[in-house]
Amino acid sequence: MQDNSELIARAQAWLAEDPDPETREELAKLIDAEDTAELTARFAGTLQFGTAGLRGELGAGPMRMNRSVVIRAAAGLAAYLKAKGQTDGLVVVGYDARHKSADFARDTAAVMTGAGLRAAVLPRPLPTPVLAFAIRHLGAVAGVEVTASHNPPRDNGYKVYLGDGSQIVPPADAEIAAEIAAVARLHDVPRPESGWEILGEDVLEAYLARTDAVLAPESPRTARVVYTAMHGVGKETLLAAFDRAGFPAPVLVAEQAEPDPDFPTVAFPNPEEPGAMDLAFATAARTTPAPDLIIANDPDADRCAAAVKVGPGDDDWRMLRGDEVGALLAAHLVQRGARGTFAESIVSSSLLGRIAEKAGLPYEETLTGFKWIARVDGLRYGYEEALGYCVDPEGVRDKDGITAALLLTELASELKEQGRTFLDLLDDLALEHGLHATDQLSVRVEDLSLIADAMRRLREQPPTELAGLPVTKAEDLTRGTDTLPPTDGLRYTLDGARVIVRPSGTEPKLKCYLEVVVPVAARADLPAARARATDLLAAIKRDLSAAAGI
Repeated sequence: MQDNSELIARAQAWLAEDPDPETREELAKLIDAEDTAELTARFAGTLQFGTAGLRGELGAGPMRMNRSVVIRAAAGLAAYLKAKGQTDGLVVVGYDARHKSADFARDTAAVMTGAGLRAAVLPRPLPTPVLAFAIRHLGAVAGVEVTASHNPPRDNGYKVYLGDGSQIVPPADAEIAAEIAAVARLHDVPRPESGWEILGEDVLEAYLARTDAVLAPESPRTARVVYTAMHGVGKETLLAAFDRAGFPAPVLVAEQAEPDPDFPTVAFPNPEEPGAMDLAFATAARTTPAPDLIIANDPDADRCAAAVKVGPGDDDWRMLRGDEVGALLAAHLVQRGARGTFAESIVSSSLLGRIAEKAGLPYEETLTGFKWIARVDGLRYGYEEALGYCVDPEGVRDKDGITAALLLTELASELKEQGRTFLDLLDDLALEHGLHATDQLSVRVEDLSLIADAMRRLREQPPTELAGLPVTKAEDLTRGTDTLPPTDGLRYTLDGARVIVRPSGTEPKLKCYLEVVVPVAARADLPAARARATDLLAAIKRDLSAAAGI
């Protein structure tokens, strides 16, 4: 156990260097109160820099997100870039509307400038895809986006991209982490008061000009949309993109339209979380004429969610699963004659592979995360079940909730002209390829050791069957496969089903991804196939939960 005098001394040393009056005051109060429990939590180590960059709770100390941690991260990134020969390259910095995001962006620009690099900051809080676009558009050597995406209000994060416009992957993350660890004193990091560029609106205009390119020139633009920005930064960019495309102006969910770092109407600002879409459903119910589609972005607008009408009542709306949206967009692109590789992560539905195979298109499976999907050679379309879609890889080599929303609305318009819906197209895909149904068992924990315990239990005693289906293959992905590098995960192949278990890379969660495939002979068999799939998924979830002890 750490000696209290040593703990207090470390806290005082951190306090002496902290450039932020707010966190200095916070830390001084903890020291004065001799709150050793809280100080121990804050000084138990350092927030680890990994392939998701940094993400954590705001507050004072090395285990929290704050200006001191960000300055060190920026100094480490600058040192890494210079070691790679990028001595005067451009680093573009973007940020969302969360607490401290603007401060973190300014600190990053100052550190880059002080290190002899050139820095440019986006003109205001903008969607993450605009930053990802700007890196390639401006020929930058790296980019930083200050965002915690859809995490709770108390969090913030720091996402790093390299010059190809995609997020970092190993070994770059470890090399940057080593440079961060080598930063000794914060006072030794030069941070001039000026010298970086604040970009103008032209970079956003260039991004918006590319959004037009994802649509077919003569496609119908009639679908009506209700849209929520989920208290994030997507509204202005999405409305501008829809206006340029000639779609009807989306009806806004007023309570969630403007950026608000406290996210007052939702427990978690993530469209997938229970209750997050309730205000969108209520807005759709009172909108006349009735909308064809509900679209939601997460707070930094790199993800896109969709909901569709499933019955005659005002409340009869259903969120589509990320895998359903992924398949719909894939089918739409195939129908439009898209060429190139279709790619997805291993936790996404195998339906994409069936669609690509039928269309004679190359297909690849990657590890979880767009940092991997974006690196697929010849990528034309990539998606991940967590509502991430890349439909314009030449413009944005990352997930993009704005262009995905445009493409979905184009598809909704085409189906509307035919008197059909997304649900009809999903039925067509089930008939053609079998009913692919997915679900997730996601367990949020306070104690991270519970996740390690569950993974160890499954490794030591892997299930031999789930829901009565025999496990035909059990893979420990830490060893890698013929096509995948090592990752912390387990994959079970069953007769007609697949399960993947992994710790979340960005949240304190254990995530289990389930898929069942039920053959369908005729349209009349679809209800029974769906009932069978629902039963199987529920049974797999129950048996897996028992096997993992969660």
